[in-house]
Amino acid sequence: MWRATTVQACGLWPFAAGSGAPMTGVPLGQHLHTGATVCGDPISWFTRAHYISNPSLFMLGMPGLGKSTLVNRMLIGLAATGVVPLVLGDLKPDYAVTVRALGGQVISIGRGVGGINVLDPGAMGEAADRIGGEAGRVLRAEAHGRVLNMVAALITIVRNRPMDDHEQSVLSACLHHLGDRMGNGRPPLLPDLLKVLDEGPERVRSVTLDRGDDARYREAVDPLQRSLLGVLDGPLGDTFAAPTSTRIDLNAPAVCIDVSRIGEADTQLTAAAMLAAWSDGLGTVAAAHALADAGLAPQRWFFTVLDELWRPLRAASGIVERIDALTRLNRSLGLGDAKITHTLKDAESLGNEADRAKARGFVERAGMVVCAGLPRNEMQELGKVVGMSEREIELVSSWSSPPGWAGTGGNEEPPGRGRFLIKVGGRPGIPIKMAITDTERELHDTNLRWTTGG
Repeated sequence: MWRATTVQACGLWPFAAGSGAPMTGVPLGQHLHTGATVCGDPISWFTRAHYISNPSLFMLGMPGLGKSTLVNRMLIGLAATGVVPLVLGDLKPDYAVTVRALGGQVISIGRGVGGINVLDPGAMGEAADRIGGEAGRVLRAEAHGRVLNMVAALITIVRNRPMDDHEQSVLSACLHHLGDRMGNGRPPLLPDLLKVLDEGPERVRSVTLDRGDDARYREAVDPLQRSLLGVLDGPLGDTFAAPTSTRIDLNAPAVCIDVSRIGEADTQLTAAAMLAAWSDGLGTVAAAHALADAGLAPQRWFFTVLDELWRPLRAASGIVERIDALTRLNRSLGLGDAKITHTLKDAESLGNEADRAKARGFVERAGMVVCAGLPRNEMQELGKVVGMSEREIELVSSWSSPPGWAGTGGNEEPPGRGRFLIKVGGRPGIPIKMAITDTERELHDTNLRWTTGG
């Protein structure tokens, strides 16, 4: 294949025409039909090219076809432009080596490894103290809401159902009471929250409408207290009952929260750790922007990676709503995101229709939808949400085929590995083939355990 400018090539072949492949953003690969270079990422396509109205990406595909490899390419390319990558819950880990190579911060979460204090306002609390005044008060109120949402998520996981509305009011009153009591000292812990419920100060009692009757108060708070005891004494206690082991560095060029030490079967702890990582990471983004608005730090953009989305979705009924609350992004936040899962069936397997509708909304709201190999029936379902032509469905379906039986036993790859279809709105999809470099191969080996000496 020879490449030249249109001015040169038309002398050899006068019927040349531009391919129309986008050239803004991280170089992703070559167009399958024309060989033209295709570039793109959700932040560049939102800020510079204006192809999409929401800086987000949703990726689907069968395992082993290169989903995380493509996102890793975007992560490296965006980091080179000054965007800060945040991998909030790395399960394998797929991204920790890359983040270290970028000079970033890797935080490990798991039993005996490290934990997150979900009552710690973290970077938001520190930023609120630095900013002060009305802006600091607003940021601290936002931090309170994020902490409340995270504690409610832990209780939802333990109960396997959402909290009652009045219990959230009780929780909020307890957190306000703890904030007033401890001031700017050490952040409170979950045992401190239990102690407040047990003591029953007036601020908390007024929310329960106990009207001075201790029996009514106990009836209102006992279920909540039992659930918090379940968090502390159950599988989540060691990880969330102690002070945060390592806080996110606001000045790090990249951050990865590694939860790979948590066992595959430990679904509750995995879901809770991922939710806590998302909450802490997005709170750090809000703090960075608040400091920039106050003139105390430079303005930065962030790119969050939420991989293996199906794991927390299945942990408990109501978790989708918590994820939606944590990750619903505002274009003014300077924050792009990539959500990665296997198929739309991950959403359809949820317990109730409300959760399924919210999970489908993740795809519908995405500015970019990227498909690796998927079975035909999956593509037809996705086509109802995204809008796929029959030819696009056939193409992506063909990538889900396994390699042939005639393989020599060497490095035989599935036909769909490294092939993706990029969909934006109602536009025709862009099929690409990605080829990774030797450096990327060293940084991002998802089959490390199967490699000799690995």
